[in-house]
Amino acid sequence: MLGDIWSSSELAAEKLGITEIKLSILRENGLLKPGIHWKSSPLGQKKPWKPQAIYNIKMCSKVINKFYLEDKDITAA
Repeated sequence: MLGDIWSSSELAAEKLGITEIKLSILRENGLLKPGIHWKSSPLGQKKPWKPQAIYNIKMCSKVINKFYLEDKDITAA
């Protein structure tokens, strides 16, 4: 069994080495794609119009590493 691949924003941010705010910004700006990198949490939703996001840390890591590598290339040039 693969286990649960989805983690809270708090745990994902910690594992990825970024803040929850930066994680949210990456999601809101479209760098993290719904259904691949994040999805709405189905549990304990009291406000369906503002659901909490949960993240696939492995997939997010790939995007974040690529994003930061490209950013460093631009600033280093």
